[in-house]
Amino acid sequence: MKLPGGMNIQQMMKQAQKMQEEMAKEMEAMRVDATAGGGIVKVEMNGTKELLSIKIDPEAASDVEMLQDLIVAAVNECGRKVDEVMQNKLGSALGGLNIPGLM
Repeated sequence: MKLPGGMNIQQMMKQAQKMQEEMAKEMEAMRVDATAGGGIVKVEMNGTKELLSIKIDPEAASDVEMLQDLIVAAVNECGRKVDEVMQNKLGSALGGLNIPGLM
């Protein structure tokens, strides 16, 4: 089926699927890290928000409540960074089009 302007909808769908597969590979390969407490806690996750590593300064182990808060803060910051990177990549792929709520 051809759309106005001569575009074929099947070709568009194949192209969209290919872009989606490429984006999924990029997300898995992406690595983002964040720290909290001035580097006391450092976390790393990939683009699918899978937590890959947590590094904790051993001196922080004496204050469990603070350590728990720092881990939560670092993980949340890492997640925000993944969202930001993906939003930028999607924006570039869509020619700068910003779709609210997409990420």
